[in-house]
Amino acid sequence: MSALHELLQNTPAFFIGLSLLLGLVVGSFLNVVIYRLPKMLELAWQQQCAELHGETAAPSQPFNLLTPRSACPQCAQPITAWHNIPLLSYLLLGGKCAHCAARIPLRYPLVELVSGLLCAFAAIHFGYAWATVGAMLLIWFLLALTVIDLNTQLLPDDLTLPLLWAGLLFNLSGVFAPLPDAVIGAIAGYLALWSVYWGFRLITGKEGMGYGDFKLLAALGAWLGWQMLPLIILLSSLVGAGVGIALILFAGHQRQAPIPFGPYLAGGGLIALFWGDALTRNYLQLLHT
Repeated sequence: MSALHELLQNTPAFFIGLSLLLGLVVGSFLNVVIYRLPKMLELAWQQQCAELHGETAAPSQPFNLLTPRSACPQCAQPITAWHNIPLLSYLLLGGKCAHCAARIPLRYPLVELVSGLLCAFAAIHFGYAWATVGAMLLIWFLLALTVIDLNTQLLPDDLTLPLLWAGLLFNLSGVFAPLPDAVIGAIAGYLALWSVYWGFRLITGKEGMGYGDFKLLAALGAWLGWQMLPLIILLSSLVGAGVGIALILFAGHQRQAPIPFGPYLAGGGLIALFWGDALTRNYLQLLHT
């Protein structure tokens, strides 16, 4: 172990390459989470509804993140290990199922690639330190939440709440922020969007966002501290507004149709993770000039 520790510490290129590889592998698992977790929640809700109506749900095959084995949605043929190598299998198969030649959604290699590149960048940015481990964990959660929210407009508690507690756990030793700042960040992050939600609802009678957004911002506050919340909210609001206007003008998106806000919060959180201190410092310098 000591030899591996010295190798990782003294050979940055090896550490970055290992981080890239780890990101690709975990990205492959994130695709499973993105596909299965919403279905698992839907099955759980159906079972709860059946129980409330006094019905006995028929026994079904186990369906979770590990069971059943991954298979092609078109031909139901199980995917072998050789056909499940991150990025490489997609390229060798030409983006098609090896058995029925059905198209493999581009989302799968993209999630793997983004996970790998962001993990490699975290290794470059933070070096061989606990901050890199924390940054990778935050990246994986935010990536899964982003794609799930885009697909289903859900930010599951199964991801947002563990993310919040993990942020507080990492900041017990002040990895990203002092623990008091992290606790205040979790509280302020939740209350900030909670206040916007109820203000909008009282004025318009409509719901402007979901409770998952409150919990995601609370989690980001727990990871990065309350000082980063204004920057995250500003960045996510600007990008969200720009994308929303573009969708209405160029894609025929209806104004009343909901647009998920989670991906923009996640993007603002990642920017704050890597460049938040520099952006805040430069902004304060501008105010004093």
